[in-house]
Amino acid sequence: MVVIYTDGGCSPNPGPGAWAFILKDEAGKREGSGGSLETTNNRMEMTAVIRGLEAAKGVSEVELVADSQYVLNGLTDWMPRWKAAGWVRKVRGKKEPVLNLDLWKRLDELISPIQLTCTWVRGHTGHAENERCDQLVQSTREALERGEPVAE
Repeated sequence: MVVIYTDGGCSPNPGPGAWAFILKDEAGKREGSGGSLETTNNRMEMTAVIRGLEAAKGVSEVELVADSQYVLNGLTDWMPRWKAAGWVRKVRGKKEPVLNLDLWKRLDELISPIQLTCTWVRGHTGHAENERCDQLVQSTREALERGEPVAE
């Protein structure tokens, strides 16, 4: 069993943003972070999950712990309906492509072979790993703004 904690954000939204994850397994703990100069909060939240799942390659069971209801609802509720409908959603009675489709499809690829459990935590409430991910997001975003190289 692997536990992945994630966070992402940008300021302003859209604008410079960053993502971070902490992966805990029997071997210990690993962290990762990166960002983009022009992005959105939702894309950074999703990228954090993608990078965490990529780091967990080869495992069969993952608990994802995140403060993003957008990502967690997407993974557990919305994505199965979007896939069944050809990756479209209804907006004001009209069918429109799902936003961030490239990232949702990548998430779908990554979670298909695993057993995924999603756990929501309220952000900024003292949860140690969530707070650490937030610190990584803030420091990575600040590094981006200073022109320092960061992972994408």
